[in-house]
Amino acid sequence: MSSQVRTERGSQNMVDTSDAALAASLSGDFRNGYGEVNGTRIHYVEGGKGTPVLLLPGWPQTWWQFHKIMPELAKRHRVIAVDLRGMGGSAKPALGYDKKNMAKDIHELTQALGYKQVNIAGHDIGAMVAYSFAANYPDATVKICLIDVAHPEESLYTMSLLPPPGHAVRGTGESIHPVYLWWFAFNQLPDLPQQLLAGKFRLLIDWLFDSQLRNPAAISERDRAIYAAAYSQPDAIRAGNGWYQTFGQDIIDAKHYGQIATPVLALAGERNYPYLRELLPTQASDVRVAKVNSSSHYVPEDQPEAVVRELLGFFKS
Repeated sequence: MSSQVRTERGSQNMVDTSDAALAASLSGDFRNGYGEVNGTRIHYVEGGKGTPVLLLPGWPQTWWQFHKIMPELAKRHRVIAVDLRGMGGSAKPALGYDKKNMAKDIHELTQALGYKQVNIAGHDIGAMVAYSFAANYPDATVKICLIDVAHPEESLYTMSLLPPPGHAVRGTGESIHPVYLWWFAFNQLPDLPQQLLAGKFRLLIDWLFDSQLRNPAAISERDRAIYAAAYSQPDAIRAGNGWYQTFGQDIIDAKHYGQIATPVLALAGERNYPYLRELLPTQASDVRVAKVNSSSHYVPEDQPEAVVRELLGFFKS
């Protein structure tokens, strides 16, 4: 399948929550588009003027997770927020969810859009793809920002899922004790997640956000409805599982990367800051890890002003 893109302007009169309507609701002349790249269809939203900045989201969200920061970034940059392979408006193929292949999706998309070099900021799964992009396409990468997550590495095999006495599995917005990432294991299962969650994904959405956000209202009722709709179909759940089921291959791939030379900024919530501060200097030779105070894992929603400030400073030409 050739690398082609097409763009459509969302109608300002739409009142639904389609991607075109959501794109049109943002200041900065954002448009909804699609790219046929690497054998699949990738959805993106772009707007603004200046040097390109790609925004790559994570589970269980879509490009919309960046809607609070996109208008400000678009005042200085061409902003392209992408639904990863399997996410939101993008296609949901059976295979290809290792981060190296997903980085190829993004590389071919940037080429199809006419960009030889790009800056990338990724959150969660998107951060893993951003790192893989820099490792595999260094000449196409200016700088990357990893938001609260690093590329999979072997310590994932030692993660504890059983909390010791006095530690609850359910976190709270006021606590920074460890989160027991049971969904890492749950998403490894074939078939069962679709059977349990199809049409009921909102239950998981609310649990994840309410148990981790410092301010649960930071991800609104409307936002949650958008994400729940994006993941409620069996194919969408299966595709999201694929990002986790390929962690083993991602860990193998990372052993060949060594330290990347691309400048890296990491924006860490309070829980993950110690982990990223220790790990990332082993993965990149030019790295700064910044702690975002009063932030959970969902940094762009908890502290959008801080994220905008950091990204504009980091990506400044």
